[in-house]
Amino acid sequence: MKKIVIVGGGASGLHLATRLGQHFSFTPFFKRRRKSPAAKVTLVDKSRTHLWKPLLHQVASGALDANMDALNYQVHARIHGYEFQLGSLKSLDRERQVIELDQVNDDDGNELVPARELEYDYLMLCIGGHSNDFHIPGVRENCFFLDSSSEAQRFHRNLLNHFLRLETCVDDKLQVAIVGGGATGVELSAELVDAVKLVGNYGRIRPNAMEITLIEGGEHLLPALPKRIGNNAEHELAKMGVNILTGHHIAAATRNGLVTACGNELPAAIRVWAAGVKAPKFLTQLDGLSTNRLNQIEVETTLQTQTDPKIFAMGDCASCIDGNHQRVPPRAQAAQQMATLAGDNIIALVEDKPLHHFYYRDRGSLVSLSQYTAIGNLMGALVKGSLTIEGRLAGLAYRSLYRMHLAAIHGWPRAMLLYLIGQANRFVKPKLKMH
Repeated sequence: MKKIVIVGGGASGLHLATRLGQHFSFTPFFKRRRKSPAAKVTLVDKSRTHLWKPLLHQVASGALDANMDALNYQVHARIHGYEFQLGSLKSLDRERQVIELDQVNDDDGNELVPARELEYDYLMLCIGGHSNDFHIPGVRENCFFLDSSSEAQRFHRNLLNHFLRLETCVDDKLQVAIVGGGATGVELSAELVDAVKLVGNYGRIRPNAMEITLIEGGEHLLPALPKRIGNNAEHELAKMGVNILTGHHIAAATRNGLVTACGNELPAAIRVWAAGVKAPKFLTQLDGLSTNRLNQIEVETTLQTQTDPKIFAMGDCASCIDGNHQRVPPRAQAAQQMATLAGDNIIALVEDKPLHHFYYRDRGSLVSLSQYTAIGNLMGALVKGSLTIEGRLAGLAYRSLYRMHLAAIHGWPRAMLLYLIGQANRFVKPKLKMH
């Protein structure tokens, strides 16, 4: 029996584990468990639960309750035919074909599970990336990051504390600075505008009590998208009262605010860093795997690493030039497409079939501006070139992305049931999480 180990339970890793677990553990028609599966699939993640990363800005603002929407890996693994191991990758031994998982501790630092080893025949690295602080002084110590559910929840608790100070008139204004005019920065800005209005309905906070400044180093917001879309997003945010600073670079972050490259000080009680993406540093120390300056593992068009064909990498932690000789961007849709191709190739290896090559297809991008609107462009077989969409149609398309993610990991029947439950919760739950 082949041993397939997947490290990282993000969207791509979970999608891959779900598909491979079902393929090797169940018969194709009646979904009965096989007596002798051809492969055993193990998913490793340092968290017990999964939350779709594009929703983290909603967790941070309180529009989404992570405790209700998170998926439990252990339960999901049992249903879909794979095994789950709690832990984080510590080291790799390619000669012995084993990985070492770090020990698991409780909140007080007490050891729950000692360090242990897992053998593999094929290793899939889906570790993802995190915000790039570009080694700017003070950023790591004084800014919030939205790279995980725990970080988003920590931001939310801090936000509620500041709301309490506003409500009790300890402070008369809350200044928030968000660095990075990509999707995360734009979406968080809109969610915070909505959050302060909702809190005002519950208490005594004025709608203009929060002053939000969004800072982008490029000439327009959403630099990965056409300029027209970035300008439209800037126009919508400006109507909401968000201050937009484009063409500004940050030189330092302090406990009281940010300092621009021009020497100007931007006071801010809450500072969020959402600029740039890079892979974790420890990937450069994994038994000689070839990496680039962003710590990404360099892979072939089959998604096998250039160093070892038994190891695959995908998503934000992989540096890939696809079959069209185009560099694959660190985007969610790219990670999803990589997971699909990697699944095909693992099945091909186990069943002794030829491998496929990766071709990235840009389907467009959508950005949500909270309950107000959405904006973006669509690309694909039904659209020649690029089609810009806004308003309710864009909002509907944006919400459908999450439903497609749910369908990939649960199947359409469960996904539709979860959607109906979510719609029912809108009528019984507060619109903003206040704890």
